[in-house]
Amino acid sequence: MDGPLAALPNMPDKATDCLSVAQSSLLIDRALFGRRAVTLGLGAAFALAARPVRAAGSLTGFHDVRDHGAKGNGATIDSPAFNRAIAAASAAGGGTVVVPPGRYLCFSIRLKSHITLLLMPGAIIEAADPKRHKGQYDLPEGVFEEQLVDYGLAHFHNSLIYADGETDVAIVGRGIIHGLGLDREGPPPRWHGIAGWRSPAEQGLSADAARRAIPLEMSYEGRGNKAIGLRSCHNVLLRDVIILQGGHFACYVLGCTNVTIDNLTVDTDRDGIDIDCCRDVRISNCIVNAPKDDAIVLKSSYALQEARFCEEVTIIGCKTSGYLLGSIVDGSYRPSPYRSTDDLGVLGRIKLGTDSATGFRNILISGCTCDNTRGLQLGAIDGGVLEDVTFHDIHLRAPVNHPIFVRLAARNRAPRGNGPSRVRRVRFSDIQVSGASGPYACGIVGNPGQPIEDISFSGVHVRSAGGGTAADAARAIPERPGSSLEPSYMGTLPAHGLYIRHARNISLRDVSFDVEKPDARPAILFDDVAGGVVDGLRSTRSPRDAVRAIASRDIATGNIHVLS
Repeated sequence: MDGPLAALPNMPDKATDCLSVAQSSLLIDRALFGRRAVTLGLGAAFALAARPVRAAGSLTGFHDVRDHGAKGNGATIDSPAFNRAIAAASAAGGGTVVVPPGRYLCFSIRLKSHITLLLMPGAIIEAADPKRHKGQYDLPEGVFEEQLVDYGLAHFHNSLIYADGETDVAIVGRGIIHGLGLDREGPPPRWHGIAGWRSPAEQGLSADAARRAIPLEMSYEGRGNKAIGLRSCHNVLLRDVIILQGGHFACYVLGCTNVTIDNLTVDTDRDGIDIDCCRDVRISNCIVNAPKDDAIVLKSSYALQEARFCEEVTIIGCKTSGYLLGSIVDGSYRPSPYRSTDDLGVLGRIKLGTDSATGFRNILISGCTCDNTRGLQLGAIDGGVLEDVTFHDIHLRAPVNHPIFVRLAARNRAPRGNGPSRVRRVRFSDIQVSGASGPYACGIVGNPGQPIEDISFSGVHVRSAGGGTAADAARAIPERPGSSLEPSYMGTLPAHGLYIRHARNISLRDVSFDVEKPDARPAILFDDVAGGVVDGLRSTRSPRDAVRAIASRDIATGNIHVLS
């Protein structure tokens, strides 16, 4: 083992492992103070860190959590002091709650309107563990008669830091939020699409009684699962904070408007940043490492129990990755050995979905890098609409499966009768992909009778391992109309560059699909496509073999150049 974590014993190397308390403490010490902190000890390192200047005279509105009883010693439960400081600032009409250097062990911290939580350099808010510490997280809210979303999407009060229905809230500063005591899993999903599902009413139970009837070993009451959870808030700012090991969801934002998330570093083993049913969101300059789940994901779930688009969202200048947990915070960038259930490796991607009960519109993702991830994935599978989405100036390095995949399906985890999914007007431009896997081409795949519409590739250049055989080229891909967004069930695709099925109006201009090893598959395969243009293709295959069409019509090709 090399790098700053070399001295840590038993670093995680299995899918079920996570950082221990000792490992996390040493990692954080090095991230904040360098190796000198190990010699000095934690207390001395904090003593050397700068203390905030107290407000004096006419400068008001600052509330130090230590003035309200916080100890910052890593042993005392400090969340009551945090909540007293927030209450005092709220009673004064708003203000800034200052968290000086220290390690603050906390259960739920409740943000209020017009409050900024400022984490000073050297400040660590550590999620307490109800199995080890005295206390618990706030009980989950939002018990629904029919559970149409995962547990983590429905409940926010059981977060480490949360706000519900507040205005003008902010979490800023170069401190660390460490979700050490948070859960990384939830109870199994319960919804009408699962065989044998019965609603609480059908069981003769209220929704609340049904939740409380969960067996004790599966009960999640009193436990927390998010580092930051924001629900139905307006004017939100998250800036500069580091989130390490953020629980099931490091940062979940549901039903919020006018949200700015800037310069966050998220190094976690489940979801990084989730934006669900929000409007006017700007995510910029963030680094999100999530080897075991999605890094930045947009959703349109039914968690608010109403139809709500996720719209007017920009993701600019961000980087996602699938390195080992903790290796972004400590700067070692060690590869993760994680193997997912489909055995393809890490995730860490940018995604629109899986939840898509209403849909997505007016989304821009630009100037981003995805390193050792599953690339870009998007679609609608729950009866919603995905439209007017642009990916521009994206660099994908070493994607473990499909670099770009657009999917339409009919899982329909939504109220019964939710309409068919629609995917249309999606543009990919100036995309560079290197080190792609041979079997997994890019894909645009709809359902029979439900085509994906109006997709364009311009300036998209992919270099993959190649090596596909004639048998691969002849593969019949199984239809799974009710599948989730994940396309791994399709296996090796019968094209090495782009596989298109059940679609119409596809435009491919100035694109290249290069391979390192000879590949017997066509670069592009149209299957049940109505209307397609290929112009300016560069491929290792001859013009005659580069593009193939099956059961398709109105496919025009021109200017195909052979790569040497």
